Amino acid sequence: MSMTLDDLPAVAECSVAGCSYNDHSNCHAAAVTIAGTADHAECATFIPLSSKGGLDKVLTHVGACQRGECIHNSNLECTAASVRIGPGADSADCLTYEVR
Repeated sequence: MSMTLDDLPAVAECSVAGCSYNDHSNCHAAAVTIAGTADHAECATFIPLSSKGGLDKVLTHVGACQRGECIHNSNLECTAASVRIGPGADSADCLTYEVR
């Protein structure tokens, strides 16, 4: 299977106020990685710094998903149309995550 950046799901929303990549509910990282444990999926790109990071203009995508048990995961790639990131069990979780 061959994919381009346009094929990857976008991060439609991020409500994590304490992340250096977040600016007004918009993620400014080029891509995020979803990790965590079997019972929840966290955004592994979360960095709690006061200095802002990321790109000025970007449409953030899910670059990798390590949650193989998620219904949106196929070969460690996210197949959701888009994902939402927000507070959950950790400071920044993938709120689109669903167990098969």
